[in-house]
Amino acid sequence: MTRPKGPFDEPVDPVRRSMFGAAVAASMTAAAPLSMAQSGRIALERAPLAASNEERGILAALDLVYRNHRFLSVPEEDGRLLRILAESIGAKHVVELGTSTGYSGLWLLLALVKTGGRLTTYEIDRRRHQLALENFSRTGVSKRVRAVLGDAHAEITRLKDPIDLLFLDADKDGYLDYLQKLGPLVRAGGLIVAHNMASPPPDPRYVEAVTTDPAYDTVFLNMHDAGVGVTLKKR
Repeated sequence: MTRPKGPFDEPVDPVRRSMFGAAVAASMTAAAPLSMAQSGRIALERAPLAASNEERGILAALDLVYRNHRFLSVPEEDGRLLRILAESIGAKHVVELGTSTGYSGLWLLLALVKTGGRLTTYEIDRRRHQLALENFSRTGVSKRVRAVLGDAHAEITRLKDPIDLLFLDADKDGYLDYLQKLGPLVRAGGLIVAHNMASPPPDPRYVEAVTTDPAYDTVFLNMHDAGVGVTLKKR
């Protein structure tokens, strides 16, 4: 199954790319200045600051990906959200469906170097898989990543270890199957994060599954953009 392109598989705006690159570079020496969001609103966020050499290496890789790759898969805002969610729950094992070129995985690695965790990520496209491997290798912490090439629907059946955070960003009509296969491995108190809950339209079967089952509690964030569903597994 080919991974369909989403809104953030479109070419990155060169102005926004240069703004992000400058902000990340400045973050390594001093706080970056406030920037203007694409919508025209004042963005209060500043670029993340490196608290260790490991974080500095990952931030440098993120900057390189942002500057040179046409496909990011997730916007920066959602990448930062992933990092905060993973680190806040002390995630030791994160599973990602849809590696793409590794951009979202790099944000997750910022959390995992702090928690001592690891990332298992799946991609069906050989070219993107190879680009992701190259990007992970630039961080100095690629030992924390197991990148699998193949159809995730089949490959994930081999997973047996508990999952702290499950990130869904592959074929959108496959989200329900991923949930059914991997939901039992997500620990109580763990998170299931689903991308593209606003655009492209999500599979209504997945939305119903995470909003009507009493074992889950779901909130939808950044719905002005691609949209992110954050689901707490309560038991």
